[in-house]
Amino acid sequence: MKTSFLRAAVLALSTATCALAFQPALAATDEAAVVKHYVDVAHAKYSDSLATAKELAAAVDALIASPTNETLEAARAAWIKARAPYQQTEVYRFGNAAVDEWEGKVNAWPLDEGLIDYVDASYGTESDENSLFVANVIANPAIKIDGKDVDASGITAEFLAGTLQEAGGVEANVATGYHAIEFLLWGQDLNGTGKGAGNRPATDFDTKNCTGGNCDRRVAYLKAATDLLVTDLEEMVAEWAPEGGAAKTVSADPKAGISAILTGMGSLSYGELAGERMKLGLLLHDPEEEHDCFSDNTYNSHYYDALGIQSAYTGEYIRPDGTKLTGPSLSELVAAKDAALDTEVKGKLDTTIAAMQAMVTRGETVEAYDQMIGEGNAEGNAVVQAAVDGLVAQTKSFERVISALELGKIELEGSDSLDNPNAVFQ
Repeated sequence: MKTSFLRAAVLALSTATCALAFQPALAATDEAAVVKHYVDVAHAKYSDSLATAKELAAAVDALIASPTNETLEAARAAWIKARAPYQQTEVYRFGNAAVDEWEGKVNAWPLDEGLIDYVDASYGTESDENSLFVANVIANPAIKIDGKDVDASGITAEFLAGTLQEAGGVEANVATGYHAIEFLLWGQDLNGTGKGAGNRPATDFDTKNCTGGNCDRRVAYLKAATDLLVTDLEEMVAEWAPEGGAAKTVSADPKAGISAILTGMGSLSYGELAGERMKLGLLLHDPEEEHDCFSDNTYNSHYYDALGIQSAYTGEYIRPDGTKLTGPSLSELVAAKDAALDTEVKGKLDTTIAAMQAMVTRGETVEAYDQMIGEGNAEGNAVVQAAVDGLVAQTKSFERVISALELGKIELEGSDSLDNPNAVFQ
């Protein structure tokens, strides 16, 4: 009995061993698979940005049809909702030329709001850098650009994008995108580092009971800008579709695609977010250095930027409907080369997200971002600084990843705010 049992066991083991020998080895994550998933997630994020922009457009239509406090608040809520997926796409800006060349149409900031609509007297009346500082196109159907008369009687998407956007070659002449819409929905934030966002009344859009003057033109501007945002996002969704230009470009050379991923992660982490958007505001204690300044939504804006960076590394993305996308990731590539380094990177990303979440919690329960960066607010400053420190620390780990994956030299965006703070005050 024992002999028969042993023979059967040996035969079974031998058969299993042979079967295993003929099984193909599990494929390790390769660069091409990682880049393909990166493209798929980018397409999903831009698709979600488009879907929420369409919801915003519908809310704006409802506001225009019936301008009440309720419809204005609903439009503002739709704008804030639309920012969540879009901010998670900013990691694609650096390293992908198609995105970087396009991004200014939808997310340029800061803007000289006097170009668009009425402003408070404290805003001033002129600027040495911008002749359109207080052009107020909503109030003026004829304006001058570069000394030439321009017909502004028709406020259309074509006029905003083709004539007014960066008019006179001035980057602060932002006429389109999320922040132009934000200004129209909230109005100026006149609170400095005090409590409160912009407070535009709903009657600024009421053509029968107009409080801000030129309500018909303000309605036309808001409608045109919102419709244009949808159109622009449709363009980027197409770019990241399987046969789209951005998708094909980044996929053509997988190793270059991996470099693009890391360029986006490192440049957004360090120069753009930690430096220009966060540390600069801490150095100057200036409420104007606030990304979503009219709505006081900046803490969310920064959080979703950081989440987008983490997503680019882990390959994970949670869509607005709760669906979770996963797939071959940069994290897996790094782990195959250096498991300890992968653990280090994920730990630093988690630390940054925790610091960002603390900032969001403070923004929702204590004070807005412009108050956090205010002079003399040691506790608020520390909360923002912790997030900056997290971004800087994770960037150093990204540089180690670049070396570990033997990607050569990759230029990451820098910032005087971090690299040469004295230059900020000169």
